[in-house]
Amino acid sequence: MQALHLLALQPIAEITADPNSYGFRPDRACRDAAAQCFIALAKKKSPRWVLDADIAGCFDNISHDWLMANIPMDKAILQKWLASGFVEKGQWFATQAGTPQGGIISPTLANMALDGMEAVLKKHFGGRIGKTKKCRQVNFIRYADDFVITGVDKDTLIRARSLIEVFLQDRGLSLSEEKTKIVPIEEGFDFLGWNVRKYGGKLLIKPARKNVQALLRKTRKIIKSNPTAKQENLIWQLNPVIRGWANYHQNQVSKSTFAKVDHLIWKQLWDWSRRRHGNKSVKWVKDRYFPREGNRKWVFSTTVLAEDGDRKTVKLVKASDTPIRRHVKIQSRANPFDPDWEQYFEKRLGLQMKHNLRGYNKLLALWTIQEGLCLNCNQKITQETGWNIHHIQRRVDGGKNRVFNLQLLHPNCHRQIHNRDRK
Repeated sequence: MQALHLLALQPIAEITADPNSYGFRPDRACRDAAAQCFIALAKKKSPRWVLDADIAGCFDNISHDWLMANIPMDKAILQKWLASGFVEKGQWFATQAGTPQGGIISPTLANMALDGMEAVLKKHFGGRIGKTKKCRQVNFIRYADDFVITGVDKDTLIRARSLIEVFLQDRGLSLSEEKTKIVPIEEGFDFLGWNVRKYGGKLLIKPARKNVQALLRKTRKIIKSNPTAKQENLIWQLNPVIRGWANYHQNQVSKSTFAKVDHLIWKQLWDWSRRRHGNKSVKWVKDRYFPREGNRKWVFSTTVLAEDGDRKTVKLVKASDTPIRRHVKIQSRANPFDPDWEQYFEKRLGLQMKHNLRGYNKLLALWTIQEGLCLNCNQKITQETGWNIHHIQRRVDGGKNRVFNLQLLHPNCHRQIHNRDRK
């Protein structure tokens, strides 16, 4: 039932959303919020001060009265969801505030409750003010309940904070005193697992120290909980953790951090290997668990017998092997439910598919199914001609990013089809 109501509510939420809100919205991600931070803060004349804010217990404290008065959906159904409570250890607990516990519609309801903050700031600080025509340089970037506001000075951000507190009070919310602070960009701040800071006038976005420590704690826990496990089983547990963490940070300035993480994980694995064979020499342990592979020494790997009877090598993923790729931020006003943006999102989908293995395999499958031909002009698609992804059924009409709903077309053929559809 929540999924059905969400289908109707999400397009409305997209239209009314803050342009620079990036959490729990289709086709937006943390990397878009980080890219917007870079746009707002990287220039020489960019604002120097930042309000790093967090809302205390956002999902648990949103006013039910505000939701009932402002969410455009069936009020009887919404009231039942809000008042349904939750069960923990066999006991039922009432909910007097907050969005439905664990409901798939909860992130959209929370977003709609927070949308409007950017408009409030723009209304107050949007134009140049005072006789000196000094711009306040107020920018707003939000991901779910975590947001930052930039300003030309500390007084501007103090005023911005008071405006946000009044805005949130009407919705039953307040800022977290522990997590909300005003800092100069030279000191930097943590946002979504990254540290944003200027070094000698140059803005760098790196993995935050707390985020790196969380990864190392997780790998240490996995290693210590498997003191007698087979080497390949330990590798299979560690690889998804390391690969997922590195993929999250691959769009930022992360290469040196990746190398540091690889070294610290190596130390954890070396201690694990030595403990297993206390009576063996260092050279024996090194040869047993860290053989040489090509020009690379100290590779944590082993060989296993595959199902087809052949032996294959299983090795630990290195974070430093993840390539750094700069992310192209989504346009703030882009709306996946608006037909005018269909071609823009198809272009972004094509770029995303080229840069990950699953997407590349999907491209190859489409090219094979079409026998390498454009379905509009029936001519060959090659690296020289280029290609675009086209949805047979438009996304705004419910089309999915599945192979059966996609086509490869020449860029010019793609434009012709969209122009013909508009006419």
